[in-house]
Amino acid sequence: MSALLDRATTGRNTPGQGPQDTGTKKPGMGVQPWLMAFGIAVGVAGAALSLNGVLRGWAWYPPLLTVVAGVSFSVAALRSVRARPVLVTGGGFVVLIAITNLIFFRSSSLLGIFPSAQSMDAVGEALRRANETVISESVPVAPNAGIVLVCCVAVGVLVILIDALAVPLAMPATSGLGFLAIMVAPALLKPQSVGAPGFLTAAAGFLIILGCSHWFAPDARLAADSTRNPGQARRALVTGGAVLAASLIVPLAIPGFTQGTFPQGSRLNTWGTADGLNPMISLGNSLRAPTGSGRISYATNATNPPYLRSVTVDTFSGESWGPDDREGSRRPGTDRFDNDSSLAPDAQVRQVTAVSAGNFTSPYLPAPYSPDSVSGLTGQWTWDPLTLSIKGTDTSTRGQQYTVESSTPVLSAELLARASAPPTGISGIFSATPLDVPDIVRTTAQSVAGAEQNPYDKALAIQRYLRSGQFTYSLDSPAQGGYDGNGLSVLADFLTQKSGYCVHFSSAMAVMARLEGIPSRIAVGYAPGRLTGNTVAVDGEGELTEYEVDSRDAHAWPELYFEGIGWVPFEPTPSRGVVPDYTIDALSSLNPNSDDQAPDLAPGNPEATVPTATPTPSAEAGVGVDSSGTASGFRLAPALLAVAMLLVVLAVLGTPRLIRSSRRLRRERPTPSPTAVPLAWDELQDLGADYGLPSLPSETPRNYSQRLRDSGLLGEPAGVDNAAHIAVATLAADFERTAYGRPVENTSAVRGDLMVDDLVVRLGRVRASLAGNAGRIQHFRSQWLPQSVLRRH
Repeated sequence: MSALLDRATTGRNTPGQGPQDTGTKKPGMGVQPWLMAFGIAVGVAGAALSLNGVLRGWAWYPPLLTVVAGVSFSVAALRSVRARPVLVTGGGFVVLIAITNLIFFRSSSLLGIFPSAQSMDAVGEALRRANETVISESVPVAPNAGIVLVCCVAVGVLVILIDALAVPLAMPATSGLGFLAIMVAPALLKPQSVGAPGFLTAAAGFLIILGCSHWFAPDARLAADSTRNPGQARRALVTGGAVLAASLIVPLAIPGFTQGTFPQGSRLNTWGTADGLNPMISLGNSLRAPTGSGRISYATNATNPPYLRSVTVDTFSGESWGPDDREGSRRPGTDRFDNDSSLAPDAQVRQVTAVSAGNFTSPYLPAPYSPDSVSGLTGQWTWDPLTLSIKGTDTSTRGQQYTVESSTPVLSAELLARASAPPTGISGIFSATPLDVPDIVRTTAQSVAGAEQNPYDKALAIQRYLRSGQFTYSLDSPAQGGYDGNGLSVLADFLTQKSGYCVHFSSAMAVMARLEGIPSRIAVGYAPGRLTGNTVAVDGEGELTEYEVDSRDAHAWPELYFEGIGWVPFEPTPSRGVVPDYTIDALSSLNPNSDDQAPDLAPGNPEATVPTATPTPSAEAGVGVDSSGTASGFRLAPALLAVAMLLVVLAVLGTPRLIRSSRRLRRERPTPSPTAVPLAWDELQDLGADYGLPSLPSETPRNYSQRLRDSGLLGEPAGVDNAAHIAVATLAADFERTAYGRPVENTSAVRGDLMVDDLVVRLGRVRASLAGNAGRIQHFRSQWLPQSVLRRH
């Protein structure tokens, strides 16, 4: 009885709970599972927007969005049929496996969605590729099939986890941890941190989850405190102020944070800043940069601008190649180097190069090869006797200005052709061939260079093959085909697809040269620079012509060792760098139509630009290819992205209307007589609130009924609107009788010609009268911004 008096005093009933009804609707009824799935999908898909910048471009987003939508709404479907929680979660994992098989491995899966032995092998290969990318590349990484697969599986698992926290475990607030898990990587790695779009969309999804949980699974202990009061407002202001103050103060007190507030700042900076060359020879990110960073200027007395070499890679085993610093054998100081050329001094040309590193930041010093001495450096520097690579021990290149004296051998085709003796007196690391070289690499090397008689002819044959019309220079093909990076498996894919950039061409020539008995290594640095139009005065040399390079000039090229001569650079990459003089004549005589005759590739001329060609991606990737050769399954057109974002915005704006409609439908469906009248009274109060007349906490049903009829919202109590006035009065009377009277079998009674028994009909008359007497703006607000929903959530 006390519960009935409380409800009569407040003038409101808990939705779904009448005066004699102690039960609460179970989750999974009506629209609740679908609204919860919508909130989860919006939050996860929004948080994933922040991954742009960690992953390059948007090609990864369509498959990720497909996984998020498929898993979240599949879980909603299972919950809507009242499946047990463990079956719902298990079903989510089954759907996740099916969708990932359909997207990535449909050609090797049973019926396109069920795993098979072949698809499991493809999964292992994709995960290995993802591991290579994580190890060898810096952000933003190329979205190859392995990386996209890992991201899709991760967000799919997070969708299932967030759903489990929000619904069966009844801990919706903790579901926000799932969104934070997605945004951790961008917050740590991206210079711009998470970004506003991703953060705000994730926050919107999180609020939908909280609102859905609050309405469909209310806590009975909070029923009496469901309306706002001054105490709640004060607590909200204090809490919000404390959080804001913490976000401003904590980053200042904790070392390792950059300036700003989350999400645009407060980025953990564990590894420090860098604006230089990635020593892991995955140069695609630098080459793809629309604007160059890490500018280096240098002036030289050389006839043509030299290559600047930073480091070498000489170990080709495994799936990720990198430089071996050989810390134990490095020598201190840069005042004198042991020139590794076997030629007499009079067969070498002395060069002087003055370098200004500017903001370029790297432990490896760019210098022409081979250096004799370096002066002007600050800090401690060491060099490797085997490669002459220079590295700082307690400093970097940033802000350094130094002068390099180097010796360049005068080479010719005749001189190199005479160097036919097997190499001796050189470390075996430069001749070691990996045990796991793919068959395509071995067979290609044998077919291209196996018939040649001396090392020089073999080297020319390999360079000629790679520079032929069979291969194209492309920065996009490796990323789209899933072989961006380095390693033997990447090399195999490159020789299959025949499209890539300098890393692939130089790796192919270096490995094939070793297979043919020629010692080799890969040099990483910068291709010859561009003229700045300025000159620089260098002591003892006068005015020298100045050149510049930046990240867009990052380059890798092979160096081969010839007995009696030393290390000799080659240029197998078409349209990049400069083809050496000692290979042009030989190539031209063998192939008059070779592109190496082109004047834009001759020494001293700027590099050419070759149209990008795109190979067909691997079948295991499960990605379609359109007529232009672009992987259509991994591409998101800007228009499609705009439409998707528009749909998300519209869906968020339509959430209050969706909640209001579902509440009305739930109240108006057939229910036992004792609960039908309280539900109808709740609907009447919500109708009044939507049109600007909410009930007061201390207002009785009779007082509210009279105030609604006197407000003018129902029109004058005459004519056709008289029916709405009568409907309000009779609904109030029925609720009072139900709340305070003795329980009866039928609370409805005949009250004249216009008195109807059907509560829905009476509510319909009130709704029609309110809509007919309201202005356009007021009617729009009642439909799309219903206060009965907004003031609760």
